Amino acid sequence: MRFRRGAQLDPSQVSDRRGVGGGRGLAVGGGGVGLVVLVIALLLGVDPTGGGTSDPFSGLDDRSVSGQPPGQVLEECRSGEDANQRDDCRIVGVVNSVQSFWSATFERSNKRYEPAQTVFFTDSTQTGCGYASSQVGPFYCPRDQKVYIDLAFFDELRTRFGASGGPFAQAYVIAHEYGHHVQNLLGTLDQVRAGATGPDSAAVRSELQADCYAGVWAANAVATGFIEELTQADINDGIDAAAAVGDDRIQEATQGQVNPERWTHGSSEQRRRWFSRGYENGKPAACDTFSGSI
Repeated sequence: MRFRRGAQLDPSQVSDRRGVGGGRGLAVGGGGVGLVVLVIALLLGVDPTGGGTSDPFSGLDDRSVSGQPPGQVLEECRSGEDANQRDDCRIVGVVNSVQSFWSATFERSNKRYEPAQTVFFTDSTQTGCGYASSQVGPFYCPRDQKVYIDLAFFDELRTRFGASGGPFAQAYVIAHEYGHHVQNLLGTLDQVRAGATGPDSAAVRSELQADCYAGVWAANAVATGFIEELTQADINDGIDAAAAVGDDRIQEATQGQVNPERWTHGSSEQRRRWFSRGYENGKPAACDTFSGSI
């Protein structure tokens, strides 16, 4: 994945809390995807409040990517060239591209797209859904309409869960979380009942739709003007990342067995298939995971 050198980035769409302690408080929850995060944490064997556990994310690195003071480094992310050279600037570029796509898509349907912030943090942070530890992985909080991510997750995705990695694997994760923001704006998240699990649950259907929306953005990423080129190898990295975080694969790796009744995100095959469907069709209408079989 390569960004256009002259593309102008908007770092105001990303907040940088790296290196700033989040304190302690309520675990992430409160409705919609927020409570799904708790289910994910239990699925993975993680204590979402940051206490001692048998968690698969225990090796997360809480260092800033750039090593510079928190809250200042993203101001340097101004161009596509910056995105080609720095990991955090690349995420800024992805966020800009994703939101540009959805803004234009909403406008064509005479709807208003409300931009969402992405928040970089390390270790833990306070959110509109409560306290969150980096152990739960990237997530979207519908209460404050923000995406939260510890960038060290991307290393964990590769080293522990076996994804091939690469810049587009990171882009897939970001685009997936913004898929939840789209669902929130459209009212789709209202169909997700807190705590519901299982292979046919609304939680799984919601996650697969977010995968499909990520694929739709990928199909239109170059047209947003931020990204110069996506290769088939990039798309393969995205598909591989989607499969790496399938419920069956994670359960097998962490528990040694698969229990579909506790699924919250769908199987590796389902996640791969719905991302691919979005990419091949390039239109949100292809992403109706709430009708029929999945």
